[in-house]
Amino acid sequence: MNDLPNSPESRDIASVLHAYTNLKKHQETGPMVMRKGKGIWVYDESGKAYIEGLAGLWCTSLGFGEERLVAAATKQMRELPFYHVFASKTHHPAIELAERLLAIAPVPMSKAFFANSGSEANDSVVKLVWYYNNAVGRPEKKKIISRLKGYHGVTVAAASLTGLPANHMDFDLPIANITHADCPHYYRYGAPGESEEDFATRLAESLEKQIQDEGPETVAAFIAEPVMGAGGVIVPPKTYFEKIQAVLKKHDILFIADEVICGFGRTGNMFGSETYNLQPDMMTMAKALSSAYMPISAVLINDKIFDAISANSDKIGTFGHGFTYSGHPVPAAVAVETLKIYEERDIVGHVRGVMGRFQKRLRDFASHSMVGEVRGVGLVGAVELVRDKETKEPFDPSHAVGAYVTGQAQENGLIVRAMGDSVAFSPPLIITEAEIDDMFDRFEKALDIGTTMAAGLD
Repeated sequence: MNDLPNSPESRDIASVLHAYTNLKKHQETGPMVMRKGKGIWVYDESGKAYIEGLAGLWCTSLGFGEERLVAAATKQMRELPFYHVFASKTHHPAIELAERLLAIAPVPMSKAFFANSGSEANDSVVKLVWYYNNAVGRPEKKKIISRLKGYHGVTVAAASLTGLPANHMDFDLPIANITHADCPHYYRYGAPGESEEDFATRLAESLEKQIQDEGPETVAAFIAEPVMGAGGVIVPPKTYFEKIQAVLKKHDILFIADEVICGFGRTGNMFGSETYNLQPDMMTMAKALSSAYMPISAVLINDKIFDAISANSDKIGTFGHGFTYSGHPVPAAVAVETLKIYEERDIVGHVRGVMGRFQKRLRDFASHSMVGEVRGVGLVGAVELVRDKETKEPFDPSHAVGAYVTGQAQENGLIVRAMGDSVAFSPPLIITEAEIDDMFDRFEKALDIGTTMAAGLD
């Protein structure tokens, strides 16, 4: 385990505190109020148009104004506006959605459980991991390893999985039985002269040591995003997941793939697990599951886990977990229609067709004087801003350079997100090559203005 007390992880706290100060300023002046959206565009109350370069919060995959999703919600509201899935009851939208998700899963899965957000899905995973190990007679095997800079949500257990210090500060988190492994960011944590493959080997060895220190008989699961999202769009180094999965298999540790951001085409495959050849025992998904038109998430589990928890529930007399809105018929119907659109319009094929342009334009910024690294895959990426390209020295967090640049982007009609001084891009999957050029042209203007500002810093 690597706590990195003097690393960029610790500086993230200062970044977040500075962002909070900026938030207070916005609260005093009032927020930006959005009125409508169409395609990749959103419009504020004054009528100004913006390219939504982060698809909202990594989620509005089909863009704004998709009438088929509006119609699906309206139709379901009229037919059956609510019903639950407790006590051996269900409804057709939940059944069809489960069947469709199991059919497209990248590895064999047995059952789907529905919740309302990625946080709830990951919270449910924690409970399922603990329940499973009790069911198979391993009550001591309860620890779950996440990663520094990983993001898995903000409910109590999900926020504990999240590896961002500011998400723990003064919330009394993380809770017991959750710990964090090294962040796999090669640019920041690779040693001088160390190859990506050697860096991946070192991280796998570090994970092995962490498991040994904790006691392999106590470690139950490892959770990871295929590509880290809110932690800075961190793409795994070469051979990383291959080596990590070998360690997990050696110690009979469940692997959970958090596909909340990566799922449904974002990385150029239906799931990020396909892009990086992951073999998870459990998967969580949300966001693009309904193109964010309605709140819904899902947990998929394999036969091994289902058989154990089913037998245990028979012994107890019930499975004591679920939400009032689990599998709510309206979000389920919208999610079914979203999956139909992905298939009928070959959205994954479209992503593959335009992601080359996206990645080229993104990587063109690597030569910019203020850019330390560009990284990404498919239609997700980030530009990391630095004070010194040669030494990788970051800007002082108090200067909020990333926030300044994204503010200038907004002035130029582009909404993107700063995570510290990494600026993230994750546009709707329907974006065209011309729109990609427009998006990055606007960002280039903002970056040039930011360079002038940064030149005046002490």
